[in-house]
Amino acid sequence: MTTHPSRRRFLGHAAAGFSTLAISRLARAQPASEPPPRPPQVEHAVTAPVAIEVNARPIPAFEPRDRARVRFGSLEYRSGLVLTSPHRGFGGLSGIRFLDDKGERFLALSDQGTWFTGAIRYSGGKMAGLDDVEAAPILNAEGRPITEKRLWYDTESLARDGDHVYVGLERVNQIMRFDFAKGGTRAPGEVIAVPTGVRKLPYNKGLEALVFVPKGQPLAGTLIALSEGGFDADGNLVAFLIGGPTPGQFSVRRTDQQLISDAVLLPSGELLILERKFSWLSGINIRIRSIPLKSIAPGAVVDGPVLFNADLGHEVDNMEGIDAHVTAGGETVLTLVSDDNFSLLQRTLLLQFTLVE
Repeated sequence: MTTHPSRRRFLGHAAAGFSTLAISRLARAQPASEPPPRPPQVEHAVTAPVAIEVNARPIPAFEPRDRARVRFGSLEYRSGLVLTSPHRGFGGLSGIRFLDDKGERFLALSDQGTWFTGAIRYSGGKMAGLDDVEAAPILNAEGRPITEKRLWYDTESLARDGDHVYVGLERVNQIMRFDFAKGGTRAPGEVIAVPTGVRKLPYNKGLEALVFVPKGQPLAGTLIALSEGGFDADGNLVAFLIGGPTPGQFSVRRTDQQLISDAVLLPSGELLILERKFSWLSGINIRIRSIPLKSIAPGAVVDGPVLFNADLGHEVDNMEGIDAHVTAGGETVLTLVSDDNFSLLQRTLLLQFTLVE
């Protein structure tokens, strides 16, 4: 195990990693005369889950320059892990949802068409590692890996309604539904109907966040779908209400050039949106914004306060997933996961914070 790199080295490596990501996305956005290659990491010989080893290194401080600091905006740092695995398909994590109320059993997905399940192990309230991790290909209606079909691999968003799990696919801008009561990660997925506007989202900045609204909340029964970088006429970010009592389209006011990467709905009725931006001058910036669910309606332009900001001076990477759970003591805990883009210069991070305001 190598020692923790210096801040300068960390910044240089992270910037290089994000430059690779930016160049890759620009290249993919250009017209191509031939289909883009499928990701080499996703070549599933079988459709059954396989047990994998995941190693975890603790992150003792979120801000290495001030290791005693734990408060960051409205969040308080609890713990973090750097995750690595000898399994070549591990990485690219784009979404996470807990399967229990304790913040232990989780379902995650990579942006290359793979499910990951397992449990977070805690020690003294801090994350200590992952147990019982399995990887499995995401399956289509015929029970075959979705990656067998051209472009059907960029699985970027994840929502859960009991045993029903929804997955959003960028590039093709489709949503699939899985009934986990029928085999868990072995369940075949069905494509659901989506509004016309979803199909018109940008090729590589399409569906990036899905949230299902449960009973007892405004918009109960609605699947909220948010785009990463689809814009309305005023330059705000396009989002959709699918199903539920008032289906339609709304917008999230875009500020500070941020793009959406995920979202989670709290029991309090606040929709927390995870956002990020990258520039050659300032590097990566991560933030979380809070939007009242009751303000969302067809035709609305919604906005809310920023709860959290972080940059490369903190232990962040390409943060793409967020979920929440409430502890037995009543604390709301946010869990964030990063997409390492399968790059040696980036990291898979699992971070937890307590929402204190």
